[in-house]
Amino acid sequence: MKNLKKVLSGILALTMTAAFSACGNDNTTGGADGADATTTTEATTTTAATVAVNENELNDEQVDALSSAMSQLKDVELENKEIKWLAHYDLNPSTNGASKKVELELLERKYGGYVTWIPTTWENRYNDLSTNVLGGTGVDLYASDTGNLPKGIINGMFEPVDQYIDLNDDIWANTKEAMESYKFGDKHFMFVTNVIANYFVYYNTETIEENGMDDPWDLYKSGEWNWDTFKSMLMEFVDEDNDQWGLDNWYNELALTYSAGVPTVQAVDGRLVCNLKDATLEKAMNFQYDLYNSGLVLPLEQFNWAIQPQMMGEKRELFCIGGSWEAEGDPETWSMKIPPENLGIVPTPSPAGSDPYQAAALEGYVLCKGSANPVGAALLAECTIVASNDENARSISRQKRMEDAQWSEELVDRLDEINSLAKQYPVVDLAPGCSNDIASYTTDGGAEIGIRAAFHGVDWATNRESIADAIEMLVNEVDTNLQNKVAEFN
Repeated sequence: MKNLKKVLSGILALTMTAAFSACGNDNTTGGADGADATTTTEATTTTAATVAVNENELNDEQVDALSSAMSQLKDVELENKEIKWLAHYDLNPSTNGASKKVELELLERKYGGYVTWIPTTWENRYNDLSTNVLGGTGVDLYASDTGNLPKGIINGMFEPVDQYIDLNDDIWANTKEAMESYKFGDKHFMFVTNVIANYFVYYNTETIEENGMDDPWDLYKSGEWNWDTFKSMLMEFVDEDNDQWGLDNWYNELALTYSAGVPTVQAVDGRLVCNLKDATLEKAMNFQYDLYNSGLVLPLEQFNWAIQPQMMGEKRELFCIGGSWEAEGDPETWSMKIPPENLGIVPTPSPAGSDPYQAAALEGYVLCKGSANPVGAALLAECTIVASNDENARSISRQKRMEDAQWSEELVDRLDEINSLAKQYPVVDLAPGCSNDIASYTTDGGAEIGIRAAFHGVDWATNRESIADAIEMLVNEVDTNLQNKVAEFN
């Protein structure tokens, strides 16, 4: 144990929960390095040997946690130690002293493996992916985001992961179901390493107390947190004459839509299905239309078309739907300006009597066509799963959140429970990954287009009539091309 501790000295308290990219409404995992990535595709390696990291020594408990995690990994020899990673952010520690991720420490100590970063930018990532794949550089993994699949398969960028993993192995138990979201034909096309809630509801506990309302978390724990109680609290609070506002932020439409359990496009038995005519989806649209017509949505036109999350801290706004990135790091940087001791979170509510469906972010990697080291890529994925799910390893991440973001242990417990719901009841929309045309008329269109329109005052029946048939035709066309491409792997 002393030898292991000596080897690991110099690593800051380990973290394994990937940060969200703040780009758009996708569920990309990202990092601070992404903003500085260059457009070149020249391979750049930043390993512990070349990067100065914090000199804090792991304590005995953290060393024990890492040892426990390592014991869960399979005992195999990794011949090719290098794994080439193409993304707009680096998985390795940055030069500013950031700590090394648990999954990379596991990969190195267990298999002698390391990650070489092939940098790109958010804007140029697809072009650089194509350059590397078609150029035969042997790039192995690509950062997952909602725009990858299935179009990346059709375009010849990605290949199945099935032959490199055993989904019946216990290590995949927590993500096996989520892997079905990206199963096309009889093949899986993503290493899903973790499932978290893409969005949840933030609130200021002091605002709740001062207005004599039930705490949303208490309602959730008693089984009473649903669309009805969510709306009734907004109705009770909103009063424009007294400068009190309701629901704010950019992510409300997607979170509330998926809380009913049905995305616009999904994979069913390996085939793409368009759900725009689904009755449950219609129910979600009508609920949001009702919120708008009841004056419970922040009227952006009165605020120069800009969201106003800081009003949460000023106790002038009741709810804000967003992801964990809204309240990470130094509380002084939080856009909501809620003091840490007053921060409240609760799952996105679902219809009364429904399962608690959650918009899910599937973290992980996609395997590039022509990968030079698919075995190493799979082992990195398994290291990431262990880092995400091992109780001892996760305890380090919890401690980090409490220290950096000043979250209480109770609040971290809440986040764990919300993420657990996302694992049990995940909803993933494939529309952004089908084509730009499909996305622009469903999930990614303007405020009056697709599933965003109802939240901004367009009734669903009219909206659906204008887009459903065309989108269904486009989805069927994508599915035909997809099935033909998948068949080439048989």
